[in-house]
Amino acid sequence: MSTVSTAVAPTAVNGRPRPKDTPATSPPAKAAPSANRRNAELQGFRGMAALLTVVFHVWQQYFTYDRDGAHSPVPNRYANALVSLEVIDLFFVLSAYLLTLSYARAAIDGGSTRPGRVFLFRRAIRIVPLYFLAISFIWATRNPTLPGEWSDLLRHLTFTQVFDREQIFYTIGPTWSLSLEIMFYLAMVVLGPLAVRACRPLRRRASRVAVCAAGCAVLYIGPFVWIAVARYGLEIPHTEWPVYFGPQARFGGFAVGMGLAVLMVALGDRGRLDGKVAVPLRVAALAGLYLLSLCGTEAEDFPTTFFHPLSALLWMVLLYSTLHVRRRGRWHSWLTARWLTGVGLASYSLFVWHEPIMLALYNAGLLPPDGQQGFPLAVVIVLVVAVAAATVSYWAIEYPASLLGKLKDGQGRSREFYPEAARQ
Repeated sequence: MSTVSTAVAPTAVNGRPRPKDTPATSPPAKAAPSANRRNAELQGFRGMAALLTVVFHVWQQYFTYDRDGAHSPVPNRYANALVSLEVIDLFFVLSAYLLTLSYARAAIDGGSTRPGRVFLFRRAIRIVPLYFLAISFIWATRNPTLPGEWSDLLRHLTFTQVFDREQIFYTIGPTWSLSLEIMFYLAMVVLGPLAVRACRPLRRRASRVAVCAAGCAVLYIGPFVWIAVARYGLEIPHTEWPVYFGPQARFGGFAVGMGLAVLMVALGDRGRLDGKVAVPLRVAALAGLYLLSLCGTEAEDFPTTFFHPLSALLWMVLLYSTLHVRRRGRWHSWLTARWLTGVGLASYSLFVWHEPIMLALYNAGLLPPDGQQGFPLAVVIVLVVAVAAATVSYWAIEYPASLLGKLKDGQGRSREFYPEAARQ
């Protein structure tokens, strides 16, 4: 879901000579097809994450409650762990990885990045049009008379619902994560240039890599410590949503993605993995994610408490062992399958619309009744309808909005479409 600007690599940076161990030549032309394949694989990851998110929320919807407690719609413990695997951290890692690449290249190998206003403008046209339209439409249908829950609408339109204990999951529940995305964008236009400036005086490339990696580590450790203190020191219950869903607790996923970008830039074409290493790493990452979901049986046990920072690390391992390889095999062929990359293209629309669609179908009686018997068919129905709606939403809303990027040039200035007329 991210559009990344590639750092420019001139022979001098802001009037200063390029560090002597920084390559002055651009990558060979043969690297372009590899980059295209990586983009397709990342699109496949987005598609996979979006589909799993839909399944996860249908699973939540079909939970039943009685005097004996909560009952999952999937009775088998091992199958339930697979269906209930939450993948929001994959979105965070992917977003941070793609958006940090240009800053990491500039900090480690020299060069420049686009101004922060360009970064934020491109992020805004990617996120805001669909989000504002969806939030306004769903809020209006659920608040037919004014003033309605105006505070809920205000919080969602300002991306601050993540700080509200009562209304964090109102209107469109999954969009709480977009609050964190926006905060990450704002942090990025501050931290990225700071990293570039901090690395500029360092002559050794290894030192520049170390500075960037250390910064990512601090950004990861901070939320981990916050969660530990909140849970075990202050004994704050998990239902205090802003404590465990706010940026102070969830920024670790973005930090991991930033660390992956630093690692990939630091390695370049060196140290690519062969199948004997890459495949076991992928298997270990997927097994670890599954075990985290399987072992997290209680809301406040250790695997559940630290699920998100730990899962972010495992997603990073999976991405690294997918992208930094010598040869691409069946795993890559599956990720780049046209149907999956097609879902990935519309993954943002699917993420935004699937919950309102699911609830509308459920309330209209178009989904099977609650319980274990109805869950599998409900998953199929919601997936079919939501993917179709997401495809329409992408071409009708997302794609036209993306064309607004042509209004600005690479420096953030208004583009002159009719220079001849302007001179007359």
